[in-house]
Amino acid sequence: MLIVIGGLPGTGKTTLARLLASRIGAVHLRIDTIEQAVVHSGLARRPLGPVGYAVGYALAGDHLRQGLTVIAESVNPLDVTRDSWRNVATGAAVPLVEVEVICSDRDEHRHRVTSRSVDIPGLTPPDWQQVLDHDYESWNRDHIVVDTAGERPQESLASLLRHLTAYGQ
Repeated sequence: MLIVIGGLPGTGKTTLARLLASRIGAVHLRIDTIEQAVVHSGLARRPLGPVGYAVGYALAGDHLRQGLTVIAESVNPLDVTRDSWRNVATGAAVPLVEVEVICSDRDEHRHRVTSRSVDIPGLTPPDWQQVLDHDYESWNRDHIVVDTAGERPQESLASLLRHLTAYGQ
């Protein structure tokens, strides 16, 4: 199965993806990690464009064809990126579950963005204004929404697991 987790920076996607991967024994594929590795290699500088996603799609497809469940985590801001993840699942003949992580409490979301530490060496996270200005298209199809506002990570995980069960996964 391919579980695609998207959402703006600071909503809790990485934390949720890591918890879910640990719980279900899945591969966690993080686009930020791929993109920073490309930058660190000296082959490119930010902004990278689609390269991180292109590598992610290829890696996800390989893992899925090996019979592994993949959790692909990124901002996933555009219909074209969402469609590409769908194409990966279709090409590997596996089910797809799309998840959008939000933080509906604007003050909490801002606090997370401005106070978080980065766990990828060399990665500069976006500031609050960059998050607000991020090109992020509304979802135009059925997907799971997990609102992390006011929740501990384990509570958000429990909510996601309930949704996945409802999806038959």
